[in-house]
Amino acid sequence: MDEQSNLNNERTTTIQIRGGRKMIHVLYVEDENEIGSWVKADLTERGYDVTWLKSGEKVGNYIAKADLAIIDVMLPGLDGFSIGKRIKSEKKDLPILMLTARTAVEDKVEGLRFADDYLTKPFHPDELAARIEVLLRRFQKNDDILEIKHLRIHTKDLRIRHKMTDEEILLTGKQYHLFQYFIRHLNQILTKEQLYEGVWGQDYIEGDKTLSVYIRYLREKLEENPAKPTIIETIRGIGYRVKG
Repeated sequence: MDEQSNLNNERTTTIQIRGGRKMIHVLYVEDENEIGSWVKADLTERGYDVTWLKSGEKVGNYIAKADLAIIDVMLPGLDGFSIGKRIKSEKKDLPILMLTARTAVEDKVEGLRFADDYLTKPFHPDELAARIEVLLRRFQKNDDILEIKHLRIHTKDLRIRHKMTDEEILLTGKQYHLFQYFIRHLNQILTKEQLYEGVWGQDYIEGDKTLSVYIRYLREKLEENPAKPTIIETIRGIGYRVKG
């Protein structure tokens, strides 16, 4: 294995895990093609299952499976307020986020009589994503959360936050895959051979330092004191373990 090549080829984007877990289904109602296209693409990239409708005509077909609804106010036919009220009447525990170009206070007040949040256009996709996460946490519809020491790990997409500061800890591509493998085999002692095969898809070559380099990278990001790791344990003579 070419160690330098592997180090240089790391990607800095996060990768969504879908591996058999239930994806969050977002019901999105927006009649503007440009906005609708990039919102759906962005949320899909973040790991959500998105149903995009351009009117409220068929909303009733998707309420039961939805985990969250995003509704534009200005729609052909029934407006977003009417659609949102209908959804809430059928499924009270479904969080609703209203989108609108209207900025008048009375419009926001009207929306918040039944909706759970209100976002005005234009907006940044990161703000929309953050508001979605808050609503899912509030309604407890988000992915399973695993807590290890000072870390809070969202196991659906392996987002990692520090419990005390709520700061997100970002991993690069191969670091991400390695930690993902540890989480999938929580509490198990994993040999170097298992880790090489599971993460790199290759046989371990005696003396190769690639794994130890990535373990060091992970510890520098995840441990409170990388010199005295408590999350990624070294099992002398065997391999490593992450204990839940």
